[in-house]
Amino acid sequence: MSERINEECGVFGVYSKESKDQLAYMIDVGLSALQHRGEESCGIAINRDGLISYRKDLGLVSKVFPKHEIEALPEGKMGIGHVRYSTTGEARKENAQPMVIRHKKGNLAVVHNGNLINAYDLRAELEENGAIFTTTTDTEVICHVIVQERLKAKSIEEAVQNTMKRLKGSYSLLIMTSTKLLAARDPQGFKPLCMGKTENRIVFASESCALDITGAELVRDVKPGEIITVTNNEIKSIETSKDEPKGLCVFEYIYFARPDSVIDGISVHKFREDVGRCLAKQAPVEADIVAGVPDSGLDAALGYAKESGIHYDMAFTKSKYIGRTFIQNAQETRNELVGLKLNPIKVAVEGKRIILIDDSIVRGTTIRKIIAVLRKAGAKEVHLRIASPAFIDACYFGTDIDSKENLVTYNRTIDDIRKMVNADSLEYLNIDSLKEITKECNISNLCNGCFTGKYPIEVPKEIKKNTFEEIEL
Repeated sequence: MSERINEECGVFGVYSKESKDQLAYMIDVGLSALQHRGEESCGIAINRDGLISYRKDLGLVSKVFPKHEIEALPEGKMGIGHVRYSTTGEARKENAQPMVIRHKKGNLAVVHNGNLINAYDLRAELEENGAIFTTTTDTEVICHVIVQERLKAKSIEEAVQNTMKRLKGSYSLLIMTSTKLLAARDPQGFKPLCMGKTENRIVFASESCALDITGAELVRDVKPGEIITVTNNEIKSIETSKDEPKGLCVFEYIYFARPDSVIDGISVHKFREDVGRCLAKQAPVEADIVAGVPDSGLDAALGYAKESGIHYDMAFTKSKYIGRTFIQNAQETRNELVGLKLNPIKVAVEGKRIILIDDSIVRGTTIRKIIAVLRKAGAKEVHLRIASPAFIDACYFGTDIDSKENLVTYNRTIDDIRKMVNADSLEYLNIDSLKEITKECNISNLCNGCFTGKYPIEVPKEIKKNTFEEIEL
């Protein structure tokens, strides 16, 4: 488990009214807007006349898809793309998405954001029936289940519906066949998925920011348990599992999503600013400036400053050319990158009492390093405020918090953590305040199990991480 909590993936798809449209350019731009959701690998698949061509590899979108690679992809009627950060399956090229399968009833390409809690059991069942796997991801499990169901079903929609009955956990899916593009969201709505449009295209994306940057207008979010099919320039919807408990991951609003996104009708920026305002009321302290840890602490810091009346300032400048620290596997490398990514603005912090806002503390190593950087730059006091409640339990639905024993809160009090990170004071947003904010934003049924230990659906007694790597050959 890394220092920052990490998301699973981002998905993007488009269906065109034209049979030969240059979709790869639009998908490339959309994936670039979703790059924050996964930096390990990426891929694009294009459907031209029922044939699916694809390119995928390890690396950032800009690395995997330079201009000549985009131009090498064919024109087509529809296409899907993916950026990945792995929580199930290693960072290997074969685990990159889209997953492309050719089966008895046609071609199939799938991209997935989420994490199945019954992936191990499903895979064992499939292997007993002769299925052969080439990756170590739960996405390939989903592909096999879809194909298995498609061989018995009258349509791909029926197959996907039956597949959803067998899947447990989080998933936002884009499924491309020879003639159709489907979008599906799990019954709880753990992961976001929205639909947009241009004059000639229907677009799906994990976040609305990817619609904005590609010139698409946000139409609406895909509902939990909904399947949307686009074919012959028509959109059809099937709603399943209406009575299932709901639970969008709260960290979409707190950390994962870009602040310019709107998820399930709520502005991410406004939510984070409201959290900051609430923190100012809950945990006031005398100080000279309020500053956020770039980038995810900035909106909450702005809200804290507005509510408290304390001057908002930039304590750091951030390098644009160094990827997120969680991409580095070695903790030592991550610690070195903190200094490379965030450089203090000495004139803003020297001799100042600083209220520092961050989105969360996972293990404590990074924030300790950041506070040390501020003190070295001359900060007089550093008062740490966290824009979420404290983690107390694991996540089962797509983030890599795989063990509460690895969390900084395990067997530590708040004051223990304060001393560990060398802050003058430390306060977390309390869970009641979070519930009040979600109520004011008209948000209901968020999944906050990592803060409370209570989840929208039953969870396994243990998390089987990288389980498929352990299979003996």
